Amino acid sequence: MMYYFFQVVSVTQLRGGDAYNVIPESASFGGTFRSMTDEGLSYLMKRVKETVEAQATVHRCAATVDFMEEKLKHYPATVNDEGMYAHSKEVAEAMLGEANVKVAPRSMGGEDFAFYAQRAAGAFFFIGVGNETAMDSVHPVHSPHFVLDEGVLPIGAAFHTAVAIEYLNRSWKLQEHE
Repeated sequence: MMYYFFQVVSVTQLRGGDAYNVIPESASFGGTFRSMTDEGLSYLMKRVKETVEAQATVHRCAATVDFMEEKLKHYPATVNDEGMYAHSKEVAEAMLGEANVKVAPRSMGGEDFAFYAQRAAGAFFFIGVGNETAMDSVHPVHSPHFVLDEGVLPIGAAFHTAVAIEYLNRSWKLQEHE
């Protein structure tokens, strides 16, 4: 599986003392790690631990790797159920027209949705919330300059409602013919 190898480690926090001119007794760092698959996440955790401990040994130091699994549940990979993805895409194309439904590239963003998708069939979709003609500029959702075009909210609500209603209608029809 080629997505097994798409992984990223982001070191987003470094701590090592309070004085700028004193070598601290200890240091710590933290961040996030992501992969396209749960297997890739397990492999990445193993390699991070091996690498940190090996580098500490080379420099005659001690290192402890703590993924904080007792405190934080790691975000699993967000994986769409193929059937639910096809169903949702079909509903979106019927509502908005095929030209207005675009397949986004795979992303390694951590999403709460991944926990739901582990328990029930689901598909993760982005709803376009930028409007280049009505707004001065369009920025990504995590940007401090992001502004939501609220006109898209009824479309998003209608899409999610239609996905659910069509799913229930199809399930009902299947049960009638059994």
